[in-house]
Amino acid sequence: MVRERPEHKSYDHRLRIDKLGVKPGQSVLLVGVTDALFLAELQDRGARLARSTVPDLIFCAIESRAALQKLPDLARRMKRDGALWTIRPKRSPHVSEADVMKAGKAAGLVDIKVVRFSETHTAEKFVVPKKVRT
Repeated sequence: MVRERPEHKSYDHRLRIDKLGVKPGQSVLLVGVTDALFLAELQDRGARLARSTVPDLIFCAIESRAALQKLPDLARRMKRDGALWTIRPKRSPHVSEADVMKAGKAAGLVDIKVVRFSETHTAEKFVVPKKVRT
């Protein structure tokens, strides 16, 4: 007996800001992210750029394996029900998806989503595991 699979839903029509789960009024911390279009999307969405507060969302540019050392500190700074997005170059010899996943896990996080950030970059979403949220 062959089971029919439901049709795959395409999310291509959704805006990047929606795929990343940014909601109006959320506090967002940017670490090394300088994409002007993304900054405009955050502003249009009504997100607040965080400076010293505990942010709802963190977006961290990861251009090398060395940059992964930031993840434990960033994981401690985010809200327990928040998210840490890493943004890395696609097919980079300097940092791989496996490198990012390993570093996220070492920081006490779990990966739950991957999004095409741009033509050249990929974003991976990490959260605190539900069993350890307080």
